[in-house]
Amino acid sequence: MKRIIIHVLMVIVGATVGDAFLPEFWVLINQRQFQNNIVVNSFIGALIFLIFSIVFIRLLLNFVDKIDKAVATINIPTITLGFFGGVLGLVVGAIASLPLWILRIPILSTIIPFLLMMLAVYVGYSVSTKREADILKFFSKKKSALVIKPEKTERRDRRKQKGYAKLLDTSVLIDGRIFDILKTGFLDGEIIVPNFVLLELQLLSDSNDNLKRAKGRRGLDLVNDMKEIAKVTVSAKDYTDIHEVDTKLLRYASETGAALVTNDFNLNKVAEIQGVKVLNINDLANAVKPQLIVGDTLEITIVKQGTERRQGIGYLPDGTMIVVEETADKLDKRVTVEVTKSLQTSAGRMIFGELVR
Repeated sequence: MKRIIIHVLMVIVGATVGDAFLPEFWVLINQRQFQNNIVVNSFIGALIFLIFSIVFIRLLLNFVDKIDKAVATINIPTITLGFFGGVLGLVVGAIASLPLWILRIPILSTIIPFLLMMLAVYVGYSVSTKREADILKFFSKKKSALVIKPEKTERRDRRKQKGYAKLLDTSVLIDGRIFDILKTGFLDGEIIVPNFVLLELQLLSDSNDNLKRAKGRRGLDLVNDMKEIAKVTVSAKDYTDIHEVDTKLLRYASETGAALVTNDFNLNKVAEIQGVKVLNINDLANAVKPQLIVGDTLEITIVKQGTERRQGIGYLPDGTMIVVEETADKLDKRVTVEVTKSLQTSAGRMIFGELVR
């Protein structure tokens, strides 16, 4: 089918070119009897281009395939800018060719204006597609403002509303602390559990590994328990083109403006990079822990040796790890420690101290 279309187009182009340029050729070779014969000129031009298309059909087919691939990878804004750039180039080329048309000199008044307009069209298209960002920035004063700004504004407006939706990931449901948080009323609004998260929990509950099976069943039971104390919605929305559950969650949160509730440190970082609102339960737990500042003293039991020489490690009742210098030989002993440094991240909190006695 492509071959037939190419041959037909080449015949049409050949007939047009023959009618436009062959009269000048007959004048040059002093054969004026064919100068104004439209039928002969069009037929000769169509025949030449048809022979050309038959001889070089493979090259033309490859060229058409490349055009198809290029068009498939270009987005609509780029195509639109390229079209307007080409039209603008054509107008500029036509205006620049007016003096040559007025001269009415063979070849100079026909072929040169045609080449000049083609060059102007190419330049207009090339500039408008390759400098798309600069053109949008020039008209909007902000890159891609027409596309990005409304989406961000709409998502931000939804988040300003009290009680915007909370999207739960698998790690939160397995962890279980979300149930107690909901009971306290610290999280309001709609609680969304996507169906693809439930499917992941089901896979875990069907696992041969006892630990994974217990986690999966605990997560499924938690969803049922949450329905009794909060507005929980099981969403059937899915993305068949995406396989990773974390990627689906990020896309879901981005499209709906929901806040992603997670315990996953890496997912938290990726969500922040993509501009998705994140509520990390580990951050909440760290925030409500008793704060220890440099100079505070406390008593702990050294339970094991640290990674560095002469260090001992103990734990607070809430699980916070404390690294104490010069206590490697005091295993299972109660010691008094003075806090020298405190580090807190989404992964947890670590305290460093020195032995008092």
